[in-house]
Amino acid sequence: MTIRVIIVDDQAMVRAGFAALLSAQPDIDVVGEAPDGRQGVEVARSAHPDVVLMDVRMPELDGLAAAREILHPPVGVTHRPKVLMLTTFDVDDYVYEALRAGASGFLLKDAPPADLIAAVRVVAAGEALLAPSVTRRLIADFAASRPAPRRDATALRLNGLTPRETEVLELIARGLSNQEIAESLVLAEQTVKTHIGRVLAKLDLRDRAQAVVFAYESGLVTPGTS
Repeated sequence: MTIRVIIVDDQAMVRAGFAALLSAQPDIDVVGEAPDGRQGVEVARSAHPDVVLMDVRMPELDGLAAAREILHPPVGVTHRPKVLMLTTFDVDDYVYEALRAGASGFLLKDAPPADLIAAVRVVAAGEALLAPSVTRRLIADFAASRPAPRRDATALRLNGLTPRETEVLELIARGLSNQEIAESLVLAEQTVKTHIGRVLAKLDLRDRAQAVVFAYESGLVTPGTS
């Protein structure tokens, strides 16, 4: 199945470069581009992409606001593509808010071409793009800048998890990949995937990105712990 992609970035050369790279892949079709967030929302609603590559800092409407509009459309709009934020380390807080808004992950703008291609495929398949090496650095920074964890219904939802599921959620939030979680808990990787699926279902979370945010906001994981 062909993955439909739109690229939203205020730099024409970036859009052209990404479009050329992605269009060269047999399973990816770039169906639209936009130079700002406002037009990005319009293109997303008319082109019906599977994945939106969204820059963070843009005129008219920034990437965060545009992502919110795309991921939480008005009544009557049923199409909800995956949103992959394009960022740099100097906009960490925007990335955190994007994950809370429902973005499926983030990708550094200077990532190798192969990483961009892989990211589109991962997100299109319904997975969150949280590369462990990046997650360990960014998510801890996000959490460190947030208020104290909420000890309310968010934390109480953890009670519905089994001890093993709680362990898996904690390791996800610490940035471990499925393989690393399997090695840490001495489990088969497929078993880990099963546990992750149950965690997402029980907590009513869409993907791994939301699971990371939930783990920090519920107090299961706190910055600086190992």
